[in-house]
Amino acid sequence: MSRHTKLAMFLAPFLILGGYVLSDFYLESQASKLRLYELQPFGHCDVINQKCVLKSKDFKINVTHENGITTVNSTFPLDTATFFIVDNAKNPRAYQLGMKDTPYYWKRETALGELIPNKGDKTKLRFIGEIKGGKYIAEFYTQTVK
Repeated sequence: MSRHTKLAMFLAPFLILGGYVLSDFYLESQASKLRLYELQPFGHCDVINQKCVLKSKDFKINVTHENGITTVNSTFPLDTATFFIVDNAKNPRAYQLGMKDTPYYWKRETALGELIPNKGDKTKLRFIGEIKGGKYIAEFYTQTVK
């Protein structure tokens, strides 16, 4: 065996280990970068009558309001969920939603029902959900039909 072959066989395990460690550092740095995804209303949005779906590719959330409780149901488990109600003076009021039973369901008592009690009333809402560093954001209007 030549000395070049011996040197290559000696260095190969160190190069493999070094490559593995460096690739792990690279993948971790890519995962920690901020990723934003915009959710769009899927059809007419009526939160009071449980007909509001927001969508971004395969990810969907359903926003409902019943008996003073606003609920968000998602297709993927969320890490955090924040709901905003924007008043007529364009001042947002934030509501940090709490997990209901699983990371797919989030809820909190809000004043949304008081703001749109009549048929045809329209209110601006915002949503921010986080999944493993990716943020899903939406700004949309809800309008009561019935």
